[in-house]
Amino acid sequence: MDGIKIRVEHFSLSYSDGTESLNDINLDIPENAITVLFGPAGGGKSSLLRVFNRLNDLADVKFTSGKVLLDELDILDSKTDVIALRRRVGMVFARPVVLPTSIRGNLTYGLELAGENHKKVLNEAVERSLTQAALWDEVKERIDEPAVSLSGGQQQRLCLARSLVLQPEVIMLDEPTSGLDPISTGKVEATLQQLKSKYTVILVPHSVQQAARVADIAAFFLQGRLVEIGKGKDLFIKPKDKRTEDYIMGRFG
Repeated sequence: MDGIKIRVEHFSLSYSDGTESLNDINLDIPENAITVLFGPAGGGKSSLLRVFNRLNDLADVKFTSGKVLLDELDILDSKTDVIALRRRVGMVFARPVVLPTSIRGNLTYGLELAGENHKKVLNEAVERSLTQAALWDEVKERIDEPAVSLSGGQQQRLCLARSLVLQPEVIMLDEPTSGLDPISTGKVEATLQQLKSKYTVILVPHSVQQAARVADIAAFFLQGRLVEIGKGKDLFIKPKDKRTEDYIMGRFG
């Protein structure tokens, strides 16, 4: 692990319906590591992910306070270029949504939109991103077939590749394996371990077990508050807060 990639300082957020999603969050996310945000549903984990690339701009947010920095960039500043930010901070959602085009087309779409039209560059980007997502060997002979022909696990890794093709600095994943079988889940988890050498990875896992398997850093969220943060290998074995221990042991949640 190297330096701090994202720094959250006294950040709070509430929605217009009165729901307070996050309350005074202080969190450092290191680069080249997997940081896991875990806890019961409704704890604010997904809301925090959406803050990191301004997807909350699309929600009915009533109030925010505090600071969120990506390196030296103030993410919440109204002058921040949101399109450029989302190229730096990619997002993979729980349910894979592939574009109604070929496997190749799913990957070249974003690059072509950004103005890239050199076939050699596009082909290299397709192979690179699929290789990083541990999918190239499975699809290289059928790269021009419809993406919907892939299995659910393959579609999820294609969505990961689609995020990687733009070469972001941060990859965020919100329960990316919640609908996958154990073998596909294992492939995604193994892929993340490889990717962290080049990227900052932030994961909302679908279970405590997954959190414990993959976390370099683990942060436990409960009812909009950050209860505890620590190294994954320590926090899941000997948590300091009783609430963290109770959740890990399955006493609630």
